[in-house]
Amino acid sequence: MTRFQKVAAASVATTFALVVIGVIVRSTNSGVACPTWPGCFPGQFLPGADAGANVWFEWVHRTVAVLVGLLVLGMALLAVLDNRDRPSILWPSLAAVALVGFQAWLGRETVRLGNTGESVTAHLATAMALLALLLFVLARSTFPARLGGRGGSQRFTLLAAFGAATTFALLLFGSHVTALNAALVFPDWPLMNGSLAPALANDETFAHVLHRWVAVIVGVIVVGIAVVAWRTQRDRTAVVRLALLAGVLFPIQAAVGGAQVLTSLAAWTQTLHLALGAFIWGALVGLVVVSYYTARTAVQAQSYGPGIGTGGRAGREVRTASPGDTIRAYVALTKPRIIELLLVTTVPAMVLAQRGIPRLDLVWWTLLGGSLAAGSANAINCYLDRDIDELMARTRRRPLPAHEVEPDNAVLFGLGLGALSFGVLVVFVNLLAAFLALLAIAFYVVVYTVLLKRSTPQNIVIGGAAGALPPVIGWAAVTGNVGLPALILFALVFYWTPPHFWALSLRIRRDYAAAGVPMLPVVRGVPETTRQIGLYSLLLVAISLVLFAVARMGAIYLAAAVVLGSAFLWQAYVLWRQGTSPEASTAQAIRLYKYSISYLSLLFLAVAVDALIVIRVG
Repeated sequence: MTRFQKVAAASVATTFALVVIGVIVRSTNSGVACPTWPGCFPGQFLPGADAGANVWFEWVHRTVAVLVGLLVLGMALLAVLDNRDRPSILWPSLAAVALVGFQAWLGRETVRLGNTGESVTAHLATAMALLALLLFVLARSTFPARLGGRGGSQRFTLLAAFGAATTFALLLFGSHVTALNAALVFPDWPLMNGSLAPALANDETFAHVLHRWVAVIVGVIVVGIAVVAWRTQRDRTAVVRLALLAGVLFPIQAAVGGAQVLTSLAAWTQTLHLALGAFIWGALVGLVVVSYYTARTAVQAQSYGPGIGTGGRAGREVRTASPGDTIRAYVALTKPRIIELLLVTTVPAMVLAQRGIPRLDLVWWTLLGGSLAAGSANAINCYLDRDIDELMARTRRRPLPAHEVEPDNAVLFGLGLGALSFGVLVVFVNLLAAFLALLAIAFYVVVYTVLLKRSTPQNIVIGGAAGALPPVIGWAAVTGNVGLPALILFALVFYWTPPHFWALSLRIRRDYAAAGVPMLPVVRGVPETTRQIGLYSLLLVAISLVLFAVARMGAIYLAAAVVLGSAFLWQAYVLWRQGTSPEASTAQAIRLYKYSISYLSLLFLAVAVDALIVIRVG
């Protein structure tokens, strides 16, 4: 190891130790044992001989924090001296110094505010971010300074990144439970008052139940990553080991979490629970970095293939472009027109949840976070579909098939937008909205694009769940929970998606056939597709009327749902009758596709107006 790598490794180990000591401080209520900062008591560095254990716990915590700061400063100095020609090491090392300073300031604020829940959660989140940054620097230093050309596929890296992101969110959910003193609202585990879905009586019970449900979701993701790594990454030993480490430790960490409840928060269970959580987080961060750079240094495969572990072909070099052209290319990766349609469903859901105009700053941050999340999913989708996009007339002008953006840069851009989206929503909205946005990205990328799109004609039916989440995110932004009306709004968009998208696919079915994508018109033919559009249209209109009853809507919404729904059913019926004539059905499919956009926009507008102007029926 070089001297830089030794200091980086020491920084990682000491930061992990600091996190564990911080849990001990928290579990023993030692955080306020020292009334001043940075020392414990005015005018003295060391606590007195008669100081209690709590004082020493906090003093050790602060001393190790100082040691972390010194190690990170040393690492940054060595980065300047030994690695100033490697920006991917130099700048993150300097950023770590800034993050340590911010963490120290947060520590002071935590003491000043008396260990409030928000300050403690922010302190933990920053510590985990610092640990991740240091792990990146250490892992990056083990790979060659110069990476030539394009390497292999980053599909597994994307999967690992979503696992790491959801694990980070789970850590924050756990911290929120502790902040609300909600860890013992249920005396049993794994059930909650003998049920998997107990009554959500207050914020404390909701936070606890949400933490357990999210833990199950994240556990499935992490174990799934381990299985995929074992099956597809056998030639990458470090990748497999890190994935298996996280997959094996997660069930153990979950059991320790249960022990917290069964032992009434014994200090050792709290310490071990978060220590394992931090270790799993670190393993997944390391997995992302190692997977990415292993793929970058791999020999390029010659085909794309649908699996997560497959590679991609090299293609032509990216053309030289002006800064303005480059910016426009990256904006095009986000598919702005699709983002506009998704946001149409977010604001009305917020108005309905508020039964009035929500705070304008909340609306702004929710829309910004949602736009970034949608842009993230679309950019990554462009990376994964760049081979078939090149074969389809409708998509061959996109930035990647047009060779305006490097594929690896598109991946990093998409992941960066996703991380920024999560940060915006966590800080300015709430953790639940951020987690739902993260799930929407993961579902669209992994479930729809990677697993379903090229394997089943039902791809858009199941994959449509990702596009149906924006109204739920809007509802969660206002209420902090997910109510039944939000689920009906989800179902409304979910059942709208198949007739909307199949109408488009009827028009471009030859493109899908040429690209080998098994869309319904390609696999089952035009008559069956028009029949399915008709059936889903019936379900869509029925769900719109269910929303009237469940959400206690008024006459404005009811009139809109009936009129707009009747027109949708007529359009779908005409298309169904013309299903035996490809030419006539194509023209009608275009009309239905265009009307479906107006239908969704006007129906959600009616939701918002009805919530503001209440005219009761009967």
